[in-house]
Amino acid sequence: MPRRAAAHSKVGASVLAALTVTALAATGSPAFAAPADGPSMKQAFARAASKFDVPRDLLAAVGYGETRLDGHSGRPSQANGYGVMHLVSNPTNPTLERAAALTGEPLADLRTDTAANILGGAAVLRSYADKIGLDDRERDDVNAWYPAVARYSGSTGQAAALYADTVYTFLAHGLYATVPGGEQISVTARPVSPQKGSLDSTDVLAQSPDYPSALWVPAHAKNFTAGRSAKIDKVIIHVTQGSYAGSISWFQNPTAQVSAHYVVRSSDGQITQMVRDRDTAYHARSQNASALGIEHEGFVDDPSWFTDTMYRSSAALTKHLCDRYGIPKDRAHIIGHSEAPGNDHTDPGPYWDWTRYMQLVGGDTGGGTSDGLSFTAYATQRSGSTGAQVKAVQQLLSEQGYVVGAVDGSFGPATHNAVMAYQSTHRLTTDGVVGRRTWTALLSAGPTTTLKQGASGDGVKRLQRALTAALGSTVGIDGSFGPATLTAVHSYQASRSLTADGIVGPGTWAALQAGH
Repeated sequence: MPRRAAAHSKVGASVLAALTVTALAATGSPAFAAPADGPSMKQAFARAASKFDVPRDLLAAVGYGETRLDGHSGRPSQANGYGVMHLVSNPTNPTLERAAALTGEPLADLRTDTAANILGGAAVLRSYADKIGLDDRERDDVNAWYPAVARYSGSTGQAAALYADTVYTFLAHGLYATVPGGEQISVTARPVSPQKGSLDSTDVLAQSPDYPSALWVPAHAKNFTAGRSAKIDKVIIHVTQGSYAGSISWFQNPTAQVSAHYVVRSSDGQITQMVRDRDTAYHARSQNASALGIEHEGFVDDPSWFTDTMYRSSAALTKHLCDRYGIPKDRAHIIGHSEAPGNDHTDPGPYWDWTRYMQLVGGDTGGGTSDGLSFTAYATQRSGSTGAQVKAVQQLLSEQGYVVGAVDGSFGPATHNAVMAYQSTHRLTTDGVVGRRTWTALLSAGPTTTLKQGASGDGVKRLQRALTAALGSTVGIDGSFGPATLTAVHSYQASRSLTADGIVGPGTWAALQAGH
């Protein structure tokens, strides 16, 4: 039966860690953009704060801690939370429904409209302030709101304290963010001395039993299984689709039925262990028994979460785990959630810099073979990237007549210009970034000779490389069209609305060479 991991010795931890908050560059299309005649996000915070008598900067800091003020176009987080204020709809923390009852706003608007969502967040915070008995004067003091902010996390104890401490760190250091749509939101730095009440004792947190640099906050016993049924042989990289403290809270929620061994914070690389290495966390379906899971705070569609500090902290953890359990430091054994067999997730997504991460781990940057083109996965490459996969991009472009400068594994201006020219010629998104579609087109370029099971040679290798890039999962690159390649061809054809006959003819080649 699942059991809660035993408590370990307490150690002092500086909960109000120094966090540096920098301006965020807007990425992608605007999420939750206000209509032309509607309020801006700045106005929405001011109006919600005034209506429910919540300090405006506190409200903004809570939203920033939850989502960096990006509503992600109404898509839910891992915990089924919505919008800038991450209003949650789950059995143990139904703040979305609570906000609807308090504001009269429809659930649909609270999920997808920024102003309604911020109003709902303010209403929920005020309801928690009322429950702890804050009067008019106390509500003007941000320090008095600490227990209400902790309750907004949906958790208790250490996880709630981690959440509230993060918000108060933003208040202490200030923040300046450019949100989707280009609007600038700021919070002025100020001295803080939060009134923690019963949560004051949680300043002393347990140390990780397996990785001394980490904190220890155990997941709920229903979210992992004690022991393992297989030897540990891989590390799987995840992205939380939510905040650090929110994910810790979710893994403590008995209804979640998910967990990870470690969670890494974006701003400062802080790590919290939640499941012992020796136990089986629920993070990657069929791979759970043999894998260690590391969650990284953020969202797959927003690269601003993937900070240098996060990369370095996580890579140090992965290196430690590989050394401790004899895991090879290569891309066949350090993989993304999307690469784990039997999984349907997309994390860590196109913005995760695998080359850089593997360099920090001190391992093979791509699982490449001696031909320089074959890898177990094809990571996104962009200006500033280095390594074997950049060299592969340069080789492929050069072979197709594009001027890349030196084939040296460094993604500089010449390589960027060559990628742009290639993308323009092949009607791909002309952004100079070698993502899935550009990789697929580059790798599949060449003769369109019909291939089927039993074929062999360089054409099959070219097919296997292209399928690995297109499907985002490893296809053995051995030049032999066997059952595994046949399965990959069927999967590709079916997912691209092609005739799923397992035969690679002109139609399948055309789709691959168009980057589909």
